[in-house]
Parts: sequence; C-alpha cells; structure tokens
Amino acid sequence: MKNSNSLSQSHKILFLNTLAFTICFACWTLNGVLVTFLVDNGIFKWSVVQVGWLLGIPILTGSIMRLPIGILTDKFGGKYVFSILLLLCSIPLFLLPLADSFFMFALLSFLFGMVGTSFAVGIGFTSIWYPKEWQGRALGIFGMGNAGAAITTFLAPSLLNHFSVEDPQNGWKLLPIIYGAALVIIGVVFLIFAKNKKIENQTKTVNEMLQSLKSARVWRFGAYYFLVFGCFVAYSQWLLPNFMNVYQTSLVMGGLFATMFSLPSGVIRAFGGYLSDKYGARKVMYWVLSSSVVLSALLMVPKMDITTSGPGVMAGKKGTITAVTETNVKVGDKDFPINKKIEKPLESSIFPTKNSWQEVVVTQNQDVKKKELLAKGITAIHFDANMWVYLVLVILIGISWGIGKAAVYKHIPEYFPTEVGVVGGMVGMIGGLGGFFGPIIFGYLLTATGIWSSSWIFVLLFSAICLVWMHYTVTKIMNEKQPTLSREMERKK
Repeated sequence: MKNSNSLSQSHKILFLNTLAFTICFACWTLNGVLVTFLVDNGIFKWSVVQVGWLLGIPILTGSIMRLPIGILTDKFGGKYVFSILLLLCSIPLFLLPLADSFFMFALLSFLFGMVGTSFAVGIGFTSIWYPKEWQGRALGIFGMGNAGAAITTFLAPSLLNHFSVEDPQNGWKLLPIIYGAALVIIGVVFLIFAKNKKIENQTKTVNEMLQSLKSARVWRFGAYYFLVFGCFVAYSQWLLPNFMNVYQTSLVMGGLFATMFSLPSGVIRAFGGYLSDKYGARKVMYWVLSSSVVLSALLMVPKMDITTSGPGVMAGKKGTITAVTETNVKVGDKDFPINKKIEKPLESSIFPTKNSWQEVVVTQNQDVKKKELLAKGITAIHFDANMWVYLVLVILIGISWGIGKAAVYKHIPEYFPTEVGVVGGMVGMIGGLGGFFGPIIFGYLLTATGIWSSSWIFVLLFSAICLVWMHYTVTKIMNEKQPTLSREMERKK
C-alpha cells in the first residue's frame, strides 16, 4: 500500500509538472506569433533585425538561465522554485501591454523568457519522484509540455484577430494578460497541491555540483539535445516563412503546417520515454540520429529547375551543310535528325522530371569536320519538391526528434543521479541555445546560398557528427571493458 500511495503521489507531481511546463512553453514561444502580428498590422514599425531579436530574446533567456535554476532545484526542491518562477514570470506579461518601444518590449521579453527555465526545474523535480525503471516514461510524459508551442501557434493568431475586431490598435494587449493570468493560476495551484522533495543528504556546495560539467559526457548529451530540441524550436519558427516563400502558402496554412510539425513532436515524447525504458536510451538514440541523417538528406534537396548540357548531334563525316531546319541537318547527302523542344506543362510530381531537346549550331553551306557539333543538346530538369511529401518528411523528422528528446534525458539520472538538476539544466541550456542560434544559422545559410533547404544541410552534418561521436564513444567503452573480446574480434577480421 505504501508503494501504491507513493506512486500515486508521484503521478500527481508529474501531472502538475507537465501542466505547468505546457503553460510555460506556450508563454515561451508567445513572441513568435505576437511580434509577427504587431508588425504585419503596422502597430509597431520594427525592422527585420529588431523582429529577429524580439523572437530570439525569450529563447536566449530561457536557455542560459537553465543551469542556475537547475542548481536551485537540486538545492531547495522543485515545489518552491517552480511556484516562484511561475508567479514572477507573470509580472512582465502583465506589463507587456504598457510597452511602447522596442527597448521596453525587449526588456519585458527578456524577463518573461525565464519561463523557459521551467524545463530544468521539471526534469529535476520529476526524476526524483520515480524509480529508475520509470524515469524514461515519466520524463517523456513531462516533456510532452513541448506541445505548448503548438497551442500558441494554433490558438494565438485566432485570439489576436478576435480581440482586434473592435479595437485594432489595442486589442492585442489582452493576449499577454491571459497568458500572465494562466501562469498565476498554475503557480498558486502548484504551491497548494505539490509536495516538495529534494535529493537526500544534498550537502554539496555549488562549486562541487558544477564539477560534473567537466565530464565530456555532459557535452555529448548537450550536442544531442542541441539537435533534437534546439532544431525543433528553431524549425517551429522557421517553417512558417519556409512554407510561405517556397510553396506560397497563406499565413494561416503555413501556421497550420508548423503546428503539424511541433504538436506530434511534443506528444510523441512520452512514447520516446517508454522506448528508452524498454530498449535502452542508447539504442533509441542510434535510431533517432540515423533517421535524422536520412530524413534531412531527403529534405535538403531543394525545389529547383536546372538547365544543363544534354546529348548533342555530331557530324559523322567531313562535308558541307546542305540543309538546315528545326528538325533536320543535312551534311552532303546524309540527314541528321534534330529533337525539337516540346513544351511540357509543369506537373506536380514526387520525382524529378526532365525535358531534352537539341538546338542547331551550324548554318547552311558551312564546312564541317568529322565529329564536329551540329546541334547542342539541352536538358531541363524540374523537381517540384512536392509540398505534401515535404510536409510528411518534416513531420517524421519532428517525431524522430521528439523521441530523441526523451532518450537524451533518460541518460541523465542514470549517469548523474545526484546532479540531475545541474546536468539537466546544462544540457537543457545547450539545447535551448540551439533554438536561439538555429534561425540565425539558417538565415546566414539562406543568404549565402539563396536556397531555403540549405538549413537541412546543416541538420544533416550535425546529425552525422552526433552519430559518429556516439558510435565512437560506445565502441571505445566496449573495447575498454572487454579488451580480450576486442582483440579476439580483431584477429578474426
């Protein structure tokens, strides 16, 4: 009965943690919708650079502050840290309607961006309530709070439009107030109903707790999380302009497609925790990183039209051109047929299509030598990068990353059982920085190449690096633990 009561209490804490994290994640991604609305409707005249900063500032704050918040969670327990965080972050949201300049909006965005640190609190506070065999599932369920991003991208645009019907200039101000009120409500609920718990016999100083960050394993986990979480956050913002520019979708449809990417990725995280518990986090990460390599390789092929040299027509003998038409060249008494260009309608196709023709490069009465070119060949290749295929691939890589997010955090309580908050905060910080720097990197790649799919090249390379790094580490550990077996296998090669 005691174990049953203990598990029931654990589930209660998990529910509160997940609910709070979902609200926090929705607030954390608020600027993506709100700032876009304010600029599109001419309420604020911010430049593209200023908009970029306003989108990134909350992500940056919520990332870099995860480490100290994780330390506080290990030190004092999650109940009080989470409650205070929720209540304090509501204040800048209540003040946001008063912002009348870029500086004020940026400052308040910096402050309410602290809700992004809720992940570090929840990870430490959730893991301490569950035994080892349950932690993958528990952390996976908690991580479903990532779906808060989908809540914002799906509901916030409609709410903003509704609020602005009667007052186009000030209607938007209700939205941050609603978000602030949600934080207050869940903060009070958390304070009343959550039971505090922290690591027993936690007598380490902050400096001693930080020693675990010297481990290369922490940075390797951070690299994994930069990919599966950082790129997830980055693409949650990047996919909307991607769909609008490449496939000319409307704002609403582009937002719907972005939601179709972020929602499954958040929800599937619980399943990723289950898989990590059943098969081991390492096997799951092998699958995640491998699938990320394959899917990003498919996604990096851009929508394109290529015109290149094709098979031409050459003279079979020396002679003089006696006749030239669009479909025929005559050298002496020998005819050489020419393929005329046939205009083909561009149809939506999953696979590339080609059109080949030839253009005459000689004139009548011209002397030609054997093997001299009579008509140059031209081949036009059209690849539509079918939007629905692209969307399916995007959803699949999002699901893969969602499973990977759970697998990464399954590792942490196993390797760092007494520093879950610190290590989880550090790994979360690195992942969050991926969400901040991702769009910046993607923007530079787009500027340099002029190709929207260039961002997937970065994902491909980074996925491959993580996969090779993990495989090298696993192989090294196996060889160190089983040197005799390793030498035997080497002799049999």
